[in-house]
Amino acid sequence: MPAFGAFALLVALALSGYNLLAGAVALRQLATGARGLLYRILVGGFHMSPERLAETARRAGIASFFATACAAFALVWAAFTNDFSVAYIAEHSNRALDLKYKFAALWSGQEGSLLLWAFLLSAYGFVLRVRHKVDVKLTAYASTILAGIQVFFLLLVNVAATPFSLVQGAIPPDGNGLNPLLQYYEMVIHPPMLYLGYVGFSVPFAFALGALMMRYPGEKWIHITRRWTMVTWLFLTVGIFLGMHWAYSVLGWGGYWGWDPVENASLMPWLTGTAFLHSVMMQEKRGMMKSWNVWLIFSTFMLAILGTLLTRSGLVSSVHAFAQSAIGTWFWVFLVITLAICTFTYILHRDHLKSDHQLESLVSRESSFLFNNLVLLAACFTVLWGTLFPVLSEYVQGNRVTVSAPFYNRVAVPIGVFLLFLTGIGPILAWRSTSIKSIRRNFVAPGIAALIVAIAIIPLGVHPWTIFTTDGQGAFYAWITFAMAAFVLTAIFAEFYKGGKVIRQKSGQNLFVSMVQLTRRNTRRYGGYIVHFGIVLIFIGIGGQAFNQSHEQTMSYKESFVLGPYRVECEDFSQDSNPNYDTEFALLNVYRGDRLVTKLSPELRVYAATQQPSTIVANHSTLIEDLYVIYAGKDPATGQPVIKAFLNPLVAWIWIGLIVTIIGTGIALVPNMSAAIAAQRHHATLPAEPVAAGRAGN
Repeated sequence: MPAFGAFALLVALALSGYNLLAGAVALRQLATGARGLLYRILVGGFHMSPERLAETARRAGIASFFATACAAFALVWAAFTNDFSVAYIAEHSNRALDLKYKFAALWSGQEGSLLLWAFLLSAYGFVLRVRHKVDVKLTAYASTILAGIQVFFLLLVNVAATPFSLVQGAIPPDGNGLNPLLQYYEMVIHPPMLYLGYVGFSVPFAFALGALMMRYPGEKWIHITRRWTMVTWLFLTVGIFLGMHWAYSVLGWGGYWGWDPVENASLMPWLTGTAFLHSVMMQEKRGMMKSWNVWLIFSTFMLAILGTLLTRSGLVSSVHAFAQSAIGTWFWVFLVITLAICTFTYILHRDHLKSDHQLESLVSRESSFLFNNLVLLAACFTVLWGTLFPVLSEYVQGNRVTVSAPFYNRVAVPIGVFLLFLTGIGPILAWRSTSIKSIRRNFVAPGIAALIVAIAIIPLGVHPWTIFTTDGQGAFYAWITFAMAAFVLTAIFAEFYKGGKVIRQKSGQNLFVSMVQLTRRNTRRYGGYIVHFGIVLIFIGIGGQAFNQSHEQTMSYKESFVLGPYRVECEDFSQDSNPNYDTEFALLNVYRGDRLVTKLSPELRVYAATQQPSTIVANHSTLIEDLYVIYAGKDPATGQPVIKAFLNPLVAWIWIGLIVTIIGTGIALVPNMSAAIAAQRHHATLPAEPVAAGRAGN
């Protein structure tokens, strides 16, 4: 099987190389009409037209997907069959490993994760090439550009980081085991989701670069790539939040986001991708910001590659990162080549990207999108600067200066609050210009809601005057966040209410049914509002972080402590073992007053293959707060368990907000009801196909 996998990778590289070369030559010949030497070599004695040559390139790209899939299957099969003759499997698996984590071995190491990158890219390319009739020429350009990216990653797994290298010397009877931090059910889902996001941005990048190269007329390339971008953005969003939930459930430090460099690496393309999804609406509606949009998608793709580089080169220290290796040089070269191609193409065709209109008023929906973009890019630059600053400081000064969470929070929190405000005013403003009368009318209800919430939460301990104290600034920003959340939610509801009211008056249906019908008539707009609704819920959950509490205590039998409204009592502590790990755990009773609320059992596992520990958190979650408990080991002096507990308000709203965001994105991807009905009516009115005479009597 290792030989089969290695051969499949070579075949995939050859097919992708042909897809790149033949596709580029065919497109060049179609554009110029000049049949150069490469064209004559590729065509040989077959006398193929450029169109036929491009078709062979497309089919080679499709075949490369199957070859890459065979290689990925070979590596997974080696993990499932405990083939420790493969060095990668010996390093990242063992016999006692649960089957689902054997599957996760595919992306647990550097070589396997790069193979996953190549496989997912080939899968995206397969879908693109199968759907090539949407726009044959533009798809041919995008397919060729994707082939160039695929060649890079297939070169990596064939030359620099091959996953099918064999063990030198005696084959070990068992493997070293999977990283304990990865032995959690979410890690079977989180990395593929994150990679689907990273890799998926290659498709809109390829379309944007291809459209610029061929000076594609109009905005059709945006319509073609909109769903690609939204699906990719959704995958990346889900991947980021699954990573947050994994960190919250496994790392045992009481939080879900620590501004870790690898966390930041996934956030940066998400920020620019979000900016792109917003600003393309200005290009579609008003023919504006064409150059801006092209560079947004270019930057998003390059930031995805930079994120992949950061996890593999050893540039940054992270619990998520792979070991230091020389593979970073490959990525730097690829980034430089990509930037050079994008810059050259832009300079050559920048006259094609002139805006059709100019910004007419600062009080307009265009300006809100522009400010939204600027805020998102400011956040991205902050994260990028903080992530790379340790590397730059070491290069310039000779010593590494670490940038910690307080730096990010001081900058990112105000930016986030302002972004939340922009989320609310966008739907209120009109295109081109908004009248004072319209502003007054549309701002009244959201403004009143924000004021009511701002006053109502003060007695609950959310005090705005804490801004004057260093320790209380988090509470002040939470106060602003909750007030802004009320503003945005009211503005969103007002949009649904006004549209639903009109439909109710015409149809006589109840208001809820009318709002559902309204959403179906313009899924993109109202699905987007639902996404904004989900983002607001996420902000509410994050705002609760300002009021976290914690307690740590060594506990003996029947000993207890109080944290917030809960009393936590130690019922027992014990240990257990299985072939994969040994575990110590505590049995805790949680009371609210005299009522037993739940039983919690936090664990500390030590894995046999690696002798590395891993925390399994016990969490009692409600809509108001999480009681988050970890087993921190035993006190060396007494042999009794050390329990650390956190009371984290509103965390559940982060995960609820994610679900709402997924639903909203799904709705936005669905065609409008009116368009679907029109298509059905058109199909129904087509003339019946005449029956051939030869078949009439059958």
